Amino acid sequence: MADTYKTRRTAGHAVVELSLMMPWIFFLFVGALDFGFYSYALIATQNAARVAALYTAQCAGTATDQATACQQVRQELAWMPNSSSFSSGCESAPLAVTVSALTDAEGQPASQVRVSSQTVQLIPIPGLVPGQTTITRTAQLRVFGD
Repeated sequence: MADTYKTRRTAGHAVVELSLMMPWIFFLFVGALDFGFYSYALIATQNAARVAALYTAQCAGTATDQATACQQVRQELAWMPNSSSFSSGCESAPLAVTVSALTDAEGQPASQVRVSSQTVQLIPIPGLVPGQTTITRTAQLRVFGD
């Protein structure tokens, strides 16, 4: 009889432990998911800036390449979860692309592309992750000679 009483007394420990740990497990899962979305947005924005800078460097780095550079960036960011919120232009949030011609450190003509995009609405973690962030990446390439 004592064995039966002891078995019943300890049978609920796993449920209690799981109920105490479940909020932490859920918090870690949501944090990993948000970190994945944020990392993907960082990488995609950097890649879009690089592709647009490569295009503008091939076209002598003129600022008139703004529209085509915007198109290149939009193609690179097409797989972003919030790509449908990007308007047809690239002048303001949630997607801004700026092309400029400059001279690099060695005095050679260069092209610079700055891409700013907003992330999807993330679950805010106080002190770590705000609800939505703007990612800005800049790429510079030397203009290819003829």
